[in-house]
Amino acid sequence: MNDRTSLCRIDDIPDGGAISAEIESSTGGFSLIVLRQGERVFAYHNECPHAGRRLDWSPGKFLVKDGVLVCAAHGASFDVASGACIGGPCRSGLAPVQLRVTDGDVGVGGALE
Repeated sequence: MNDRTSLCRIDDIPDGGAISAEIESSTGGFSLIVLRQGERVFAYHNECPHAGRRLDWSPGKFLVKDGVLVCAAHGASFDVASGACIGGPCRSGLAPVQLRVTDGDVGVGGALE
C-alpha cells in the first residue's frame, strides 16, 4: 500500500458517519470504511469478521449511530474508535488501517495527526 495514497478530505466524511474508499493493490484491491468523530478519523477493512461480507447496506452506505457501526447483514456492532466487536455475531473486531491527516487530507499510512 502506498503511504501517500489520499482517500478523501476530512470534510467529505459526515461527522458521526462514514464513507467507503477503494484501495488499489497488486492483488486487486479492497474496500475501506472511513469513519469520522469530530476531528478524529478511523479506517477499517470493509469486511465483517463474522461472515466476510461487506458492512455497507448499499454501496458506500453504512449504519452508524452514537459511535457504533452495525453490519447490515447480521447486525454485529462495532465501536467506531476501536473497531472492537461490542455485540452480535462476530469472532473478532474490525481490521484497522493506519491513517494520516495532513491539512484536512486523509490518507493511508503514517500517524494520525
